[in-house]
Amino acid sequence: MTIVYDFMILALLFSSGSMLGWCIEVFYRRFKPANKERVWINPGFLCGPCLPLYGFGLTLLYLLAALEKYIDIDNDVLRKTLLFILMAAAMTFIELIAGEVFIIRRHLKLWDYSEMRFNYKGVICLRFSVYWALLGAVYYFFIHPRILNGLEWFSKNLLFSFVIGMFYGILIIDLSYSFKLTAKIKTFAEENEMVIRYEELKKQIRMAAEERREKYRFIKAFESERSLLEQMKEYMEKQRELAKSGGFNDFIDLKLRNKKKD
Repeated sequence: MTIVYDFMILALLFSSGSMLGWCIEVFYRRFKPANKERVWINPGFLCGPCLPLYGFGLTLLYLLAALEKYIDIDNDVLRKTLLFILMAAAMTFIELIAGEVFIIRRHLKLWDYSEMRFNYKGVICLRFSVYWALLGAVYYFFIHPRILNGLEWFSKNLLFSFVIGMFYGILIIDLSYSFKLTAKIKTFAEENEMVIRYEELKKQIRMAAEERREKYRFIKAFESERSLLEQMKEYMEKQRELAKSGGFNDFIDLKLRNKKKD
């Protein structure tokens, strides 16, 4: 029973982190300086309100916080500082693995830190590692104690597991739809030697829809009156214009160098 209970706790943490992270990212993208139009943007590669990266992150923060008692440092400040550094390193590692997998396997870049200093492949950067450390501290002092109380309530209300079951059922459907969609984008990207910035592609589709006075979908951003292939071809033309002018673009370096030679 203990194993089942522990599994349900981790499942609850993952689902809660995924949805909470999605809410954080929605508001962050809405009010960040680059979004001058203040439009609502659906983050991530899934359609629904779920960012698995944050789900894994919250689960990992919970596990790391439980390991504090094993850090053999008497000074309370130093011990917690080391814990927050470990949290930042763990979150950065998750970000790196997720980013690399999508670049290599799907020819997609779900986020891009290329314009920030001290970045690696635009997937991780020092600034966000610092943010992860701060987030770890916020989690430790303000969220972790409440999670422990919430888990005690959960242990006495196991019927809530049906709600978790519904979340994972919807997640499986969303994953199936989204992976079929990204498979089409991957095929196009491979044929044209590109690593497509997912957010930039969604932005292009939104702007094209506004120009044509067409309906733009917040949840299913790639569904419109035009086919996905047409939208990706238009996106590629924009990237070619950037390549010709020497601007940052989605073409793989070898192809970009060839264009500059021309």
